[in-house]
Amino acid sequence: MTTDSNSSLRRIIVAVTIGSFSIAALMGVIALLGGGPFGELEGRVLLTTLIVGTTSVAVLCYLGTGETPYQAVGVLGGVVVLVPLSTALWMVWADFDDASEPLWKTFGVGLVLAATLAQASLLLALAGKVPSLRWLLLATLACASALAAIVSVLIVGEGGDDDTIFRVIGILAILDVLGTVICIALGVFGRNRQPAERGMQVVLPADLSVRLAARAAETGRSTDDLLVEAAERYLG
Repeated sequence: MTTDSNSSLRRIIVAVTIGSFSIAALMGVIALLGGGPFGELEGRVLLTTLIVGTTSVAVLCYLGTGETPYQAVGVLGGVVVLVPLSTALWMVWADFDDASEPLWKTFGVGLVLAATLAQASLLLALAGKVPSLRWLLLATLACASALAAIVSVLIVGEGGDDDTIFRVIGILAILDVLGTVICIALGVFGRNRQPAERGMQVVLPADLSVRLAARAAETGRSTDDLLVEAAERYLG
């Protein structure tokens, strides 16, 4: 798939995401502003708004990997998130009492995997191109993966009475959050300061500057990011 096709697909996904949550948000506002008593229907509408909104945030994280070497992670996340989305909506609009145990487990595991992939997509998009953060990024992703695997096994197997497993989960969660905060902070602010610190300036021809600005507007990325990516691809 070409770069233009990827950009068009991303714009379509963003438009669908914004449109879907806008409709869900409008339904939630109408439910809260209704003059009647707050009943079961209103509760289901608000839960739907919450589900669609959370899914929309995850989708935006997945889209962050677009036009990067980690795009496959975002695509996988976009597929996996359909599992908790569909099962959650089914349980909300059917009946919680009729929801089977396998359905709850499917929702739980899907939610864990979708959230982990959203975190991974965000980290890779923000810190994946910073060489100094490579090992910290890998360690953070390893902690997130291990945490997701353990929690998923507990959900499926209904185990976890041993106090040790919860200590392990707590340690992995702390390290995961710590690594995530550091990677995002240094990946965003550290990277933006690199050109100024090095004193590098790139002067482009007028026609190339116009094309670069148009590409930045299409992809929602800065011109600096596109220049860095182009240089990395050229230099291998």
